[in-house]
Amino acid sequence: MMLLFATITLGLYLGQVNGFYMPGIAPESYAEGDEVVLKVNKLSSTHTLLPYDYYSLNFCAPDGGVKSYSENLGEFLRGDRIENSAYKINMLENLNCELLCQVTLNKKSRDEFQNAVKNKYHHNWLMDNLPAASIIDSDQFVETEYIGFPVGYTGSKGTKFLYNHVNIIIEYHTVSEGAHRIVGFYVEPLSVQHTFVGDKEWNGVGDAPSLSTCSTNKRLNYEDTQSKQQRILNGPVVFSYGVEWRKSEVKWASRWDVYLSMNHAVPNKVHWFSIINSVLVVLFLSVMVAMILIRTLHRDISQYNRLPTDEEKAEEKEETGWKLVHADVFRPPSKFPMFFCAIAGTGTQLSACAFWLIVFSAIGFISPANRGSIMIGLLFLFVMMGFLAGYVSARLYKSFKGKQWQRCTLLTALLFPGIVFTLFIIMDLVVWSYGSTGAVPILSMLAVVAMWFGISVPLVFLGAYFGYKQDIMGYPCQTSNIPREIPEQEWYLNPIVCNLLGGILPFGACFVELFFIMSSIWMDKYYYVFGFLFFVYIILAVTCAEVTVVICYFQLCGEDYRWWWRSLFTSGTTSIYVFAYSIVYYSRLESTMPVTVMLYFGYMFLACLALFLITGTIGLASCLLFNHTIYSSIKVD
Repeated sequence: MMLLFATITLGLYLGQVNGFYMPGIAPESYAEGDEVVLKVNKLSSTHTLLPYDYYSLNFCAPDGGVKSYSENLGEFLRGDRIENSAYKINMLENLNCELLCQVTLNKKSRDEFQNAVKNKYHHNWLMDNLPAASIIDSDQFVETEYIGFPVGYTGSKGTKFLYNHVNIIIEYHTVSEGAHRIVGFYVEPLSVQHTFVGDKEWNGVGDAPSLSTCSTNKRLNYEDTQSKQQRILNGPVVFSYGVEWRKSEVKWASRWDVYLSMNHAVPNKVHWFSIINSVLVVLFLSVMVAMILIRTLHRDISQYNRLPTDEEKAEEKEETGWKLVHADVFRPPSKFPMFFCAIAGTGTQLSACAFWLIVFSAIGFISPANRGSIMIGLLFLFVMMGFLAGYVSARLYKSFKGKQWQRCTLLTALLFPGIVFTLFIIMDLVVWSYGSTGAVPILSMLAVVAMWFGISVPLVFLGAYFGYKQDIMGYPCQTSNIPREIPEQEWYLNPIVCNLLGGILPFGACFVELFFIMSSIWMDKYYYVFGFLFFVYIILAVTCAEVTVVICYFQLCGEDYRWWWRSLFTSGTTSIYVFAYSIVYYSRLESTMPVTVMLYFGYMFLACLALFLITGTIGLASCLLFNHTIYSSIKVD
């Protein structure tokens, strides 16, 4: 019943069409004069990481009150809150200077606007599911941004100015006679201290007098606003807007290209440089591994397998190297074997989840153009991959001859999700205390809990059931009853040294792409090159496997057979370098607010924890395969 309830809950959230990409849904067409709805989303800032409801500031409210639009689970988790607006726009009808409303700022609302400008908050508007890009005009340059437009700006003397007029530029493509589609949406914000003709005053009731600062016959430009701009002070503020329709040859299917590419040629070159750099790293490691496998291992195996001569028998020459630990190499880890199995299972779950999420994003099934789809896809794939987590942890725990399989399965199902959920709840409560829309509503939180306990946990137990039904994992060597004494190791085989060296190359293979991913998460940039990300993910996996195999071989040659935990940490330390990089990257947020520090490093810790499990499990799997292969190739007495 719990599984059925959770599946229905998941279906209700995933069934909302603005979640996943729905290829069968036709784009909306408009006839001349049709109403075009402009929606508003949260106010966001990359400096505080605290989104707020649009109408938390004293903006013009729509007639009939504010109404919320249905959102999917992914949008709620991202802090999106989509509502209607007071702007009235009709297809192909141009407006130059339309009065929107007049609001009166008191001390509280004035301070709120000033803080919003100080913290660089942005409007996030939507039209026909297309986010507003902004055209910022100034004395020095004209800049186009593709993530919203600012609430205001700070002058040279620290004075705060409010953008209270917007020129809304809408590009359309004509598909047939009388049928048009919206393919572009830009906003040019301006600051102008409006006055009425004859210096009349208006109390907001009845018909408003005509504005003397702009005309219905001429588009308001940046040059027209230089005489007097709207400072954020106590008193009345007039909001106005203009609408300009521009015909475009861009087709509806290509309208997101400008957002996803942002017309930046340099990043594409940087991506190619990143791929080439990563490929060179992999080739270098592959040569090292090939030298070990083809030359050193071939020589070792030939030496171990050849029959000793009478002279060697007489001398009773003692063997050295990795063959000597054949009776201990597959000995279960002496410390926390159940915890180890749970980590391996969860790492497998996360690795498969990340792989398929990148694949679905690369082929376009999940896209940034569909708000919340990536978050929903991540949750859906994670809970569905719970079967793999249970299966892997159960098979590994059975090979360790563990007896408490129920406890191991429960630990696999609850350990990582429990850590994530606990930290998420703590951060969510802090965000809620600030009144931010980033706080997840209780119903969405219950939906996540239902997915966890109703789908993920049962799938983990189902996978564990099939895992324990399998025969015990066979090893090529029998394990002795008494552990072999480990000789003193060279300094370069110290676990700390090996782990720190093991994480450098995988981090070097992906750090360029990491910059773009961090910018997408924290700087409100669209991440669009999932094809590049797929190659980087494969390169990262290959690099982790090769580095771990090389270090494991040297460790076994030193007659140290304790490779289980070492293999997990060798490539898993990549996450330490990523977290260190996040400390350097934090300076880009230009914030010293305690809540921003907590949110940034809290979420980066969770991301690095997931990365540790992914890379560590890849290293573990590669070492297990490597050891099974080499010890299957020698004759053991």
